[in-house]
Amino acid sequence: MSENVSAAKPAKAPAAKFGGKGINIGIVVAAIVTVAGLVLWGVQLSGGLVQTGMRNLDSWGLYITSFMFLVGLSAGGLIISSVPRAFGMKGFGGISKVAVWTSICCTVLAIGFVVIDLGQPLRLWELFAYSNLGSPLMWDIIVLALYLILSIVYLWATLRTENGKGSEKSLRVISVVALVCAILVHSVTAWIFGLQQGREMWYTALLAPWFVSSALVCGTALVLVVVVALRKAGYLELAQENVVKMVKLLGAFVLVDLYFFGCDLLTAGFPNASGAEVVAMLVSGPLAPFFWIEIIGCAVTAIIAFTPRLRTNPLIVAGALLAIVGIFCKRVQLLVGGFQIPNIDYAGVVTPYTATNWAGGMANAYQGMVYWPQPIEFGVVLGVVGLGALLLLLGLKFLPLKPVEKPQ
Repeated sequence: MSENVSAAKPAKAPAAKFGGKGINIGIVVAAIVTVAGLVLWGVQLSGGLVQTGMRNLDSWGLYITSFMFLVGLSAGGLIISSVPRAFGMKGFGGISKVAVWTSICCTVLAIGFVVIDLGQPLRLWELFAYSNLGSPLMWDIIVLALYLILSIVYLWATLRTENGKGSEKSLRVISVVALVCAILVHSVTAWIFGLQQGREMWYTALLAPWFVSSALVCGTALVLVVVVALRKAGYLELAQENVVKMVKLLGAFVLVDLYFFGCDLLTAGFPNASGAEVVAMLVSGPLAPFFWIEIIGCAVTAIIAFTPRLRTNPLIVAGALLAIVGIFCKRVQLLVGGFQIPNIDYAGVVTPYTATNWAGGMANAYQGMVYWPQPIEFGVVLGVVGLGALLLLLGLKFLPLKPVEKPQ
């Protein structure tokens, strides 16, 4: 009788047994890179943001670009996990917990970039003490904090349900709320830029759906790369058909994102339209390398996704990485492009720190990019990426992220 009772108990989430020399070396390397980034951040704190490439005419740079990019990575992972549960669909072979953990890691890094860009961490107190709740910047801070909390609760509820301490109904409710919050966090981030009427590159109602579509692309691509790598390392047992389903989904997201981009370019670049200068800047101007890397990379990803013969694991990973790089280039175009074209003639003093080719006079001052990161910015960003790798590896080593059920 006791044997029957014990057999009826739900399977508990297995403890992580993934380890060995490889992951331990990875944890050590990631920790070293993180410490190096903290040291460089300390240097930046002591000398001020003047050490970066940001100035009055380009007050945002690599840090906010990385923030936008990481918010997209985080939302994509959560959406991949929550959509099947929210709509009662089949999932992707038990990768839900891994996807949510990657989402949590990316959200932590996104918040970290906000703190770094403030200049001093003590300004966080001022942010809340003197906050303007009518500002989209404050909306984004609130939604991002709620999003991180909700992601952690979602992972906790998933583990409880697998251990028989929670109900599928409550988990489904949480997944619906998580899905809504994932879309909302991108919409609010887009409104920070889209409501800036003085910036030709930003002021468009299409920016919110554009942000969501980009998040779906890079988030799905990141989960795909992590899952393929973990399957190769023996951490997951995932049927190839589930990988193919994710690849097809990635291809669809890429096409939607390119469609939105094409609509925006056509509207801005139509004859006699005011945005023709923006299109020229992207297609053949100083931002052209980022533009064509995005277009070509995403097109190659779509070809791999929809050509059965090309859907081998190496090409799948390559296509996913191209999509991630493409979306990052898109973020660069958006942020730098907003500062590239001055909305007011003779807005400030032209110096080597505010414009390129400044010695050629006003006619040539803006031929190049008005912003390029300084070495200290690259170092700090690398340190934050190291922190993300450290969190991901520690979670894989110590958290029960392996699927309980057999892959479908």
